Amino acid sequence: MRQRLHVDPIACKAHGMCAELFPERIRLDDWGYPILDSRGVPNDLWEHATRAVAECPRAALHLVPVDEPGARQRPDDTDTPSAPMALSLESSSPSSSRTQEPQR
Repeated sequence: MRQRLHVDPIACKAHGMCAELFPERIRLDDWGYPILDSRGVPNDLWEHATRAVAECPRAALHLVPVDEPGARQRPDDTDTPSAPMALSLESSSPSSSRTQEPQR
């Protein structure tokens, strides 16, 4: 699975080490915070990316899966029948907890 870089903006304190170790995909803004290339990390740059992640002094840099259309698995909901779901919604409504009075 392809992965890309992600930075936690709260944890990052703009040391700039990531850009020094991986300039192919990371540049710094005017204040020293990383600007990441959103593309996935190719195999030939994988070693550089993992080293930048490992050497981040604040552990703010991570590798995360690329979110491409169709990349995520959909939950298998064929086992869940729709009728019991409807019954559980009806039974939780306030009107169903009242007892009905017999008609005269």
